[in-house]
Amino acid sequence: MKRNFFERIDLLLLIVTIAVIISGLLAIFSATYTSGTDYFSKQLSFSIIGIILMIIISYIPPGIIAKSSYIFYLISLVMLVLVLIIGKKISGSKSWFSMGGFGIQPSEFAKIATILALANFLSQSEDGFRNVNKLKDFIKACALVVIPVILIMRQPDMGTSLVFLSLILPVLFWVGLSPYVLFIIITPVLVVLGAFFGMSYFIAAVIIIGIVLLLFKRNIFVALGILVINIVIGYSFDSLYHKLQPYQQNRINALFDPTTDPLGSGYNVIQSKVAIGSGGLFGKGFLQGTQTQLKFIPEQWTDFIFCMIGEEFGFVGSVFILLLYMIIIFQLVNNAYLTKNRFLSIACIGFSSIILFHLVINVGMTIGIMPVIGIPLPMMSYGLSSLLSFLVMMGIGMSAYRYRNQY
Repeated sequence: MKRNFFERIDLLLLIVTIAVIISGLLAIFSATYTSGTDYFSKQLSFSIIGIILMIIISYIPPGIIAKSSYIFYLISLVMLVLVLIIGKKISGSKSWFSMGGFGIQPSEFAKIATILALANFLSQSEDGFRNVNKLKDFIKACALVVIPVILIMRQPDMGTSLVFLSLILPVLFWVGLSPYVLFIIITPVLVVLGAFFGMSYFIAAVIIIGIVLLLFKRNIFVALGILVINIVIGYSFDSLYHKLQPYQQNRINALFDPTTDPLGSGYNVIQSKVAIGSGGLFGKGFLQGTQTQLKFIPEQWTDFIFCMIGEEFGFVGSVFILLLYMIIIFQLVNNAYLTKNRFLSIACIGFSSIILFHLVINVGMTIGIMPVIGIPLPMMSYGLSSLLSFLVMMGIGMSAYRYRNQY
């Protein structure tokens, strides 16, 4: 009986998730140590609630989760509409409900709802996964993600919108999207980035796209059409960029090079890089970080929590945290591969994609290689809605492991 119990619970995912939460609590405690705030106590309370919720969810049969996915999705859309009407505006974004001293961010829970609705839609087929290479199914799947993105953009919240968009391609690829179609979708991103960094990069992007399209050995006229469309997109971006006001261009430049606005939008990144760089190999020690304890980095307990890890625990501590996240992502993908339930398999891929995107962007912006777009570090940054939403994801991931032999 005891052996059967441990065989049905994903101990690795449970233990590593708790380790990430504990690391986050230590980081929040240090980041707020001299400020006299109660962020740590709130995060601790909701961590306990979240862990209990995660374990409870891991026992819910996949059929029940699947049947309630569309209802959850509709509720999340209603909440995203309501927050635009009666929500509280913070830092220029109307993304929060204020209730009893706590802030609730509907977009965080909409991430789960969207993934579950998408997983339910893609798994509802007698022959297995829906054929997303068919235009009809492809458009329907994308629409499920785009609808909440449109509402979130109205808040506006660019960072969260990008999180939603980041899950589309991995999920569709998992259910059989052609690599050729996948490449076509990402080509506009390549040419836009190339156009932003200069003509030589733009030309290089176009050449690479052309070569790859030829390697697929598909219809040459279709390939030429795609190449022409991308060239037009690249030139259009350059034209639109130069029509922006100088201050708007400066903001965009500061996303990629903080030194262009060292006292404005680039300030946090510069101070974060100083903090992480000063940590060295083993760090300055818990509560000993000068940048964090002297509050050189505003709101360092939220989006820039990783700089505290780098300064006080050094390179070793930073690598340890990254390793924990890699284990979580690997375990979610592994559960997606092992489970016989199509719905939970797709959901796990969606969850792992979101966590990976959060990790890459958040850590990247603290070390200055990614634009600052306000994305928290999963289960570490202070944020009650974010914490609970990620723990719900972990609970469903554990459910995939528990019911891995059920179709």
